[in-house]
Amino acid sequence: MNELARELNEVLDRTVVSSFLSPLGRRMYFPKGIVAQSAEAGEKAKNYNATVGLATKNGEPIHLSDIYNRFEKDVFRPRDIFNYAPGGGDKALRALWKEEMIRKNPTLKGKSFSSPLVTSGLTHAISMAAQLFVSNGDEVVCPDLFWDNYDLIFSELTDARMIPFTFFKDGGFNTEALRSALLSAKGDAVRLILNFPNNPTGYTPSHEEVLSIVAMLKEVAKEKKILIIVDDAYFGLFYEKETEKESLFAYLCDLDENIFAIKGDAATKEEMAWGFRVGFITYGGKGLDEAAYQALTNKTLGMIRCTVSNCDRPGQSLLLDAMKNGKHYAEDKEKLFKEMNLRYDILKKELENYKDSSLLKPYPFNSGYFMAFDTLSNSAEELRCYLLDKYGVGAVSIFDKTFRLAYCSVEPEKIKDLVALVYKAAGELWS
Repeated sequence: MNELARELNEVLDRTVVSSFLSPLGRRMYFPKGIVAQSAEAGEKAKNYNATVGLATKNGEPIHLSDIYNRFEKDVFRPRDIFNYAPGGGDKALRALWKEEMIRKNPTLKGKSFSSPLVTSGLTHAISMAAQLFVSNGDEVVCPDLFWDNYDLIFSELTDARMIPFTFFKDGGFNTEALRSALLSAKGDAVRLILNFPNNPTGYTPSHEEVLSIVAMLKEVAKEKKILIIVDDAYFGLFYEKETEKESLFAYLCDLDENIFAIKGDAATKEEMAWGFRVGFITYGGKGLDEAAYQALTNKTLGMIRCTVSNCDRPGQSLLLDAMKNGKHYAEDKEKLFKEMNLRYDILKKELENYKDSSLLKPYPFNSGYFMAFDTLSNSAEELRCYLLDKYGVGAVSIFDKTFRLAYCSVEPEKIKDLVALVYKAAGELWS
């Protein structure tokens, strides 16, 4: 094992993190190679910097004018577009994202957690967390209604076993089922991933439900060490008054010394920058000090270095400028929220007209971009194909039992017709 990895492990072995490091996670480190030496030279090399493989002239990257001319004059310098980004992301963007994280989650104020590292989208954040902290034979607890990419990441990439629990009970979050799943997992350390607003259902627990989840996790932590990956892909899109408005990470990052929390989030949905592929990964735990956070950062930097090397520079520059200087930044975000809230209200009202249907049962939803149906033992894939072929309607089938509609991509005035076609097709197939 590399000596740098050994040093990082010695720091983390004093914390709950050591119970979760995979063999790869234990081997991982950030080398003092080209990237690290280039970063050091960037701060100290006042005369010549002959470290990084980036062609420059007069201190700026040489570039194609046909690309640079697409950007507004005097807003960005060539280095903001064509330069490599630091391995962990633009420092100013990371600092600003952390400030915003605290603003959006007041419960985080005064708490200790790591500086967010930039990832190549939220999937990259979850994938790195899986590779660092999940290994062959481990069990990962998750809702029975989950984003299908989790199966690819945990079951295939890390060769772990998914342990689903029944997500809903009596129209709300099934805290007791989660408790049972955690306690039934083998060993004294258990891994969990939660995603609110949930994909595919579009459900976020109420504030009271979140408090119940948090209290339950603290109780379970008396018996087991818990790693919790908090997937905040659709954070902020909460439409009901009672729905929890803060990330679960805010409650978990200092809850118990036996709890290790990882937050994955992104500009993808929060800043309406889907194609930028700019995400973030943040660590928190009551027993973690700055040395532990730095060790986790270095291991994550190593993962970034050996997979994507560094993340998208233009996307980070554009995002940072919009967040700092955008004239319409807050206004545009508010417009998006109101538009999604409108579509949510229309869809929820329209579904009331079909509440007595025995063909499809909507799962509870109150947030995010989606809603989903239980196809009640009928084939969701059959319905998907039938709608696509006969009516030209695209939707998503998940594990052939859940039928998901992304109402975020349907104009408000078209939602009524969409719902009618879904129920019509179900009736033609299964009545």
